[in-house]
Amino acid sequence: MKDKVTIHTLRKFKQAKQKICMVTAYDATFARILDDAGADVILVGDSLGMVIQGNDSTLPVTMDQMIYHSRIVSRGAKRAHVVGDMPFMSYQTTPEEAVRNAGRLVAEGGVGSVKLEGGEEFAETVERIVRASIPVMGHLGLTPQSVHKMGGYVVQGRDEQAARKILHDALALEKAGCYALVLEGVPMDLAAQISERLTIPTIGIGAGVHCDGQVLVCYDFLGLNPDFKPKFVKRYADLYGAIRQASETFFSEIRGETFPDEDHSFKSKTIRLVASNKSPEPAPVPERDEGGGEKIGPVYGVPV
Repeated sequence: MKDKVTIHTLRKFKQAKQKICMVTAYDATFARILDDAGADVILVGDSLGMVIQGNDSTLPVTMDQMIYHSRIVSRGAKRAHVVGDMPFMSYQTTPEEAVRNAGRLVAEGGVGSVKLEGGEEFAETVERIVRASIPVMGHLGLTPQSVHKMGGYVVQGRDEQAARKILHDALALEKAGCYALVLEGVPMDLAAQISERLTIPTIGIGAGVHCDGQVLVCYDFLGLNPDFKPKFVKRYADLYGAIRQASETFFSEIRGETFPDEDHSFKSKTIRLVASNKSPEPAPVPERDEGGGEKIGPVYGVPV
């Protein structure tokens, strides 16, 4: 197995101008696939509130839900650095509560670091979490937890004043101890300037090619939601179509009684059923074969 990616690995990637590949995952199966494919960072995003739970925003996601999904993703990722999102109102009240919740994500969720949204106003919170030996990734620009304040999911930093604010916040977060910074929904020239000014890696999503890495929600680039088509997402597969077609074929074979066939059924070696007008007697239960009897599988079945 390749060496585990750490926050120090990511800084070396920036210094070597090696692009960082980051992606979201919400369960062990996707985490394993994406890890095997070469992901450097896997984010357990609070975006699960939308893509997994079907909500209109990330706001309803709870701390316990983030811990649950972080724990199962951490089991599937072997090489990638796993980051857990701090959900809405898990860090905005007091630095003490933020440290406590960040600690839960690491201790109970098994993540290697946490991510939180916001700029200079959360610099003290970042400092406190980092002081507790928990690495923090920042997040600026379009910050989904502030959707009501922003008036929707709109590009940020398009005018000079807003751009200066984002740059100022980025420098403040770096000074506070963030090891990396997500830039979401900002003009590419602004993202380029921030990436040039910072010594820590920047990860872009809808922020252009000049960031030190890129991140997308795995459900988006795999084409699992045909109705979600933002400008910044490129689809690399149509898994919605592929899964639907496979499911339709499965259902058709069930209705046509072509599945299961003999190749997908089990046969008895010791029991013979004889037609009779009498009420059938219970079939004898064969002794368990400890020496190689046919098995369904180690997870879903039991020896027969």
